Parts: sequence; structure tokens; C-alpha cells
Amino acid sequence: MKTKISRRSALGKMAAGAAAASVTANLAERITAAETAAAAVVKGRINHSVCKWCYPKVPLEDLCAAGKGMGLQSVELLMVDDFQTLKKHDLICAMVSGVPGGITDGLNRLENHDKIAAYYEEVAPKVAQAGFKNIICFSGNRKGMSDEQGLENCVTGLKRIAPICEKHHVVAAMELLNSKVDHKDYMCDHTNWGVELVKRVGSEHFKLLYDIYHMQIMEGDVIRTIRENHQYIAHYHTGGVPGRHEIDDTQELHYPAVMKAIVETGFKGHVAQELIPARPDVLASLKQGVQICDV
Repeated sequence: MKTKISRRSALGKMAAGAAAASVTANLAERITAAETAAAAVVKGRINHSVCKWCYPKVPLEDLCAAGKGMGLQSVELLMVDDFQTLKKHDLICAMVSGVPGGITDGLNRLENHDKIAAYYEEVAPKVAQAGFKNIICFSGNRKGMSDEQGLENCVTGLKRIAPICEKHHVVAAMELLNSKVDHKDYMCDHTNWGVELVKRVGSEHFKLLYDIYHMQIMEGDVIRTIRENHQYIAHYHTGGVPGRHEIDDTQELHYPAVMKAIVETGFKGHVAQELIPARPDVLASLKQGVQICDV
């Protein structure tokens, strides 16, 4: 026996079905969003950051939003003018940039000290006010100068800068860079030289930025070096060797082991992805780097 279905009841059933489908779709969207959020939860043993310069085609606003979703706490190597954008996304700048002279004309030249000290006088209170901590500095290139003379000159300059940093509870961090491939003639190109500099300055407000990519090129033996010198290190950078690209199995370092060694030292600072993505989806490469380092 066939049951007659009125036009009104048919429309009612269609509406109910559509409503149910809508609820189901909304639920699916919420589940997907929850799964995405859960995927972005990091373990908390590594504090993650990223260097903005590696993503020149990604606006800072977009990098902040995407990074936040990956579990980043920081976007770095930015200047004071960028702080407001970071604050909007509840992010910090774990390493502030902008020191006069940049990489090549640094603290190993006495004639550079006045302008570098003036920069720290101006920027340190602003960094402190923002609640951030580290301000980058560089040794400069040798240009024929002996490493010992450069060491002495850097000590002289840093003994002017360290009290400024101490006053504002921030840290000046000198980056270790390779002079073999990327920064020919750079003086602070070995961990031992940098550690000796920190010892001579003798302040908790001056430490090293240990760039894993650069020191793998110059020295290798990364894990042992970190274990033996972690007390002199304020910050870490990553990057695949060779090429400074993705830090997965396309390169020679095993980053999970390096990160575990960093965690075991009790390090509470930040590790920043400083890889230059070789793949078209640059944010996917960044996310992969964060996940690899999240041990």
C-alpha cells in the first residue's frame, strides 16, 4: 500500500534534512578546526621562533597568523617598529635586529663602538618595555685584523654595552656565523672564540647566538659543543646543511637529536627556524621544521 505524502510534509522533511545536513557540516567544520588546533599544540620543551627574513614574500601579518597556528611563540630578527604587529598576535621577538654596521662592521673595530653603544642605549629600554629579551650583535669582518686583537676590541665594546643591557634586563647576543660559505672573513666564526669572548666580558647580559647551520659548516661536532658550552648560549638558529634549506632528511644533520641535547641542558630560551624553504609551499616547510624540532 502506498502512503500519500503531502506537498507540505515533503517540504518539511526536506527542510529537516537540510537542517540536519547543515548541523552535520558545522560539526565537521568544528571537528576539523579542533583537529587543526590540536595539531598546533607543541610539547613545550622547545620554545619555537622563526626568522622573518627567510620569508620575504610572506607579509609579517600573515607569517604571524600562520606561525601562531603552528605553535610559534616568536617571529624574530625584526626591529622595534614591528613590535606592535607581534603584540596583535600575542607573539614576541625573541631576537631583535637592527644593530648599526650589520654583520661586516661590528665590535671588533673601535671606531664602531660609539654608534653601536648608542643603538643599545636607544633600543634596550624599548625591548625591555615590550617584554622581550635578546638584541643581536656581530663581531664584524677581520679585514686583516688578528683574532686576538679583534677579541680585545670586542671586549672593550661589550664592556660598554653589557651595563646598558644589565640596567634594562636584556641580553646582547653575538651570532656565530660561518666564514667558509656565507660570510667570508667574519671573525666570530668558531665557538671557542665566542666562548672566550663571553668569559672575558664576564656578564650574564652578554652571550652567544649559536647558529647550528653555521657551526655545522665550520666545526661539526654540534651536540658535544652544545653540551660543553650551553651556559654561554642565549639562543639557537636552525638550517639544513648544505644549502640552508629544509631540515628534514634532505640534509646531513639529525635535528631531533640536536634538539634533545639542547633540552637536556635545561635551556629555556628560543630556537628559531632560519631555513630558506626550497619548496613552493614555504609555510609547509616552516611547519615541518617546527614539528621536527618539537621533541
